[in-house]
Amino acid sequence: MITRRIATAGALAGAAALALTGCVASTEDVASSGGSDAKGSLTIPAIAGWDEGIASSELWKAVLEEQGYSVDIEYADAAAVYAGLAAGDYDFFTDTWLPVTHASYFDELGDQLDVLGTWNEDAQNHLAVNADAPIDSIAELADHAAEFDGTIVGTDPGAGLTTTTADVVIPTYGLEGMDFTTSSSAAMLSELDAAMSSGENIVVTLWEPHWAYDQYDLKNLEDPENTYGDAETMQITARTGFREDEPEVAGWLEGFTMDLDHLQSLEAAMFASGEQVDDYGPVVADWIADNRDYVDGLTA
Repeated sequence: MITRRIATAGALAGAAALALTGCVASTEDVASSGGSDAKGSLTIPAIAGWDEGIASSELWKAVLEEQGYSVDIEYADAAAVYAGLAAGDYDFFTDTWLPVTHASYFDELGDQLDVLGTWNEDAQNHLAVNADAPIDSIAELADHAAEFDGTIVGTDPGAGLTTTTADVVIPTYGLEGMDFTTSSSAAMLSELDAAMSSGENIVVTLWEPHWAYDQYDLKNLEDPENTYGDAETMQITARTGFREDEPEVAGWLEGFTMDLDHLQSLEAAMFASGEQVDDYGPVVADWIADNRDYVDGLTA
């Protein structure tokens, strides 16, 4: 989750930004369950371009609204998300990656954050390339830099993936001669789409789970020095006091799990078309209808 793309695709990035801005959800009319009164208001932060975080946030928004809560999703960058949680401006965040990607935020703010639980243990950061690229390992990249236009395409400047790539991966593998570009996840995906459509080689910072692996023929470069670390966990982080203030919701979140099949199918439904979406509600509702047993179990 982490570095997402390039200032080069200005128009594309601008369009994507508008699409993501339109995704900010503000719900005042609560879809109550069983006719009950609204139980309270919750604010969930999400980070534009972090698709697994947007998907899990939208899922919980829908689930909680069914249970009688009013839920807002607000978009911010990673630093603002953790600062907002620490200040009590946000209630919980679904997309914490530990022990590596978001460790710096916990080093700074950990005593003001409360990890509610782990919902997926298959998260992993990578450098990914087109499947027919002439290399299989990051250790080969420096010698083949020209075949990738001397560029590593990243995502958000403030993302943990970006920091790890810049501070650990690049110096470890001697990639200082390559241009590491960062802008946004949407820009990175635009670059990826353009390269895959034209048959050009490309290397991007990417992470699993991500719907791009279903959309494109990609391979992860081997990381013999383990610079990206082992698989990480995706966790839910709350403001301090949330357990006491919202024990029902906290209990549901503590028990939340979502395997890759469910997560990637939800992501694909929401994002794989590439179309601008102003409201994910109908898409998520359709997905919930197709996965009713799983969703009902989230609040059982």
